Amino acid sequence: MVMESNFKDAKILIVEDEPQINRLIELVLQSAGYYKIKKAYDGKEALELIYNNKPDLILLDVMIPEIDGFSLCKMIKEDNNLNSVQIIMLTARKMEEDILQGFENGAIDYIAKPFSNKILLARIKAHLENSYTNLNTKIYKDILLDDKRKSVSINGNPIELTKFEYIILETFMSNIGIVFSRSQLLSYLRGDDSFEVSERAVDVQIVNLRRKLRSFGANIETVRGMGYKLKEYK
Repeated sequence: MVMESNFKDAKILIVEDEPQINRLIELVLQSAGYYKIKKAYDGKEALELIYNNKPDLILLDVMIPEIDGFSLCKMIKEDNNLNSVQIIMLTARKMEEDILQGFENGAIDYIAKPFSNKILLARIKAHLENSYTNLNTKIYKDILLDDKRKSVSINGNPIELTKFEYIILETFMSNIGIVFSRSQLLSYLRGDDSFEVSERAVDVQIVNLRRKLRSFGANIETVRGMGYKLKEYK
């Protein structure tokens, strides 16, 4: 079982337009030990927060201004960089078609208002615990990286990587679309070790990694004057 302290570190976004309910949910979460909490009061504000700091779980009200909860849920789940986010819908609407619409748009759960604080916390814990058990595995197109076994495969075929190549790939797959400078990648390569690694060595590692990934290596893009990134895909 995943240690409870792990998922208490989860980033949770509350999207609720009623300030009193929003604050109440925040207090309930804080009382249970969750501390990485952000709040939004409409769909546009929520989307901006999600893009700037991807949450692990969203408590999403259906009836919110700007972008309604169903539409926001669908937008998140259709984005390859965000579709791992867990979404629990919160709403006073109890019609079966509304519940089905929430699930069809990608929600993992649906809690009707008014809700029990204990039930809300139990659902959050269950979903976070489930998501944390899958954290060791990362997937990008047909590339699968198993961080527990420190292994990489393409279409099920193992790929032998050096320690540094693995670190770079794991960094990219954990941050798809994010540009990393040579100095940033250098800091990851050095880690806690005291030996020196030059920025030129980063370029060599990237070249070797691209070659070993074969056709998939082209997805590691050079951003001129800035560094490297793993290409976003739809």
